[in-house]
Amino acid sequence: MHIRLSPQRRDDALNVAKAGDVLTINGAPFDFSALPDGAVIRAGEIPCDWIVGPVERVAGELRLTLILPHGPSPSRAVAFPALIIDPPDGPMALPADLQPAPAVDLVDQDGGPANVDG
Repeated sequence: MHIRLSPQRRDDALNVAKAGDVLTINGAPFDFSALPDGAVIRAGEIPCDWIVGPVERVAGELRLTLILPHGPSPSRAVAFPALIIDPPDGPMALPADLQPAPAVDLVDQDGGPANVDG
């Protein structure tokens, strides 16, 4: 299996697991085991917004492209992800950046800024 990743600025998350030729994408299974060698499923024929472009089997290998969501300032590894070749069965490790901790507004009892210096 060869999976290309197409980075895209999005706020939602992508979770992918693999079991043979079955990809479970955000909980929905997509079974490509019946796709014969040389066959192509055209873009848009698969009811999954995460799969972009065709899905094809070339020389026995399944090939497809998934959207890789990222935040406003992706790292180089996320903006230019490597091709995933023959990933093992199980949850798939996708390139991701750590999410920044949410901002915390500190206010004192009077509603003004809290003194955090002590």
